[in-house]
Order: sequence, then structure tokens, then C-alpha cells
Amino acid sequence: MEGRESRRANDIFFVCSLVDYIARKTKNRRSDVVEALGPQRLGRIVELADVYHCDNIDAVSDHFIEEADIGEGVFDNVAAARYAVPSHWDIGKVYKRLVLAIADREGTTDVGAILRAYRSPVSALIDNYNGSFYYDSPEAIYDAYATGELE
Repeated sequence: MEGRESRRANDIFFVCSLVDYIARKTKNRRSDVVEALGPQRLGRIVELADVYHCDNIDAVSDHFIEEADIGEGVFDNVAAARYAVPSHWDIGKVYKRLVLAIADREGTTDVGAILRAYRSPVSALIDNYNGSFYYDSPEAIYDAYATGELE
């Protein structure tokens, strides 16, 4: 069916949106949330994303905050935003496109691509809601990731 995303793309979208939701809720950098979740837990979330997506995101996020022992941080890019704040779904979509590009172009697993995306300097640019980087085209965001040439 035209216009529908693959299950893989939907699963990555949910995982990235969940990471953003947890980060906002705990006031942590997205990269810190991904590190706290770790590759095994991220793999489980990817594998069961279609199940978790059917549940309340507050309940799912609380479960993983507790399981990964994610404490309260001091990074609050939502409060620091001077303009309209994109939703966790909006940012999830930006990261999803980057993760899929990394996995497909670099031949890594989806979990490996998630780790690479959030560990890269591009992550800080995406998470700066006072900038416009997260509005850039998926290709421009991937190019900045791949070349390290950041705005």
C-alpha cells in the first residue's frame, strides 16, 4: 500500500519517539537516555515496538525509566525553547530517518545505527529547539552526521 511505512521504519520511529519522551520526562540528553537503555534493552524495545506502541507511552516510559534506573537530569531543552517545541513524535521522525540512513548506508544493525545516531554530534543539533537543524532535510542531516561538518 502506497504511503505506508514498513514495520521496520515504524518500529524505529517508535523507539526514537520513546527515547525523546523519556528524555523530556527525566530532563536528560537523548544520548544519555540511549546509553542508559543500552544495546540489549534497545534491541528488545525494537523487537517489541509494535506491542509497546499499542500501550500508553507514559506507562511504557515509566517502565523503562525504572528498569534502566534513569535518574532526573538537568537538561531541559523544552523549557529552554524560545519558539514552538516539536513533539516527541516530530523528533522521533527526525531520528528515525537518520537511523534508517545509517543502518542502510553503513550496513549496521538498527540498534547499532540508533547508538551511532545518538552518540554523534548531530544529536545535540537535533535537540536544540532554538535552532533549525531538526527542520533540515533528512539528506542534509545524514550528510552532517557522515561528514562531521556541522552548522
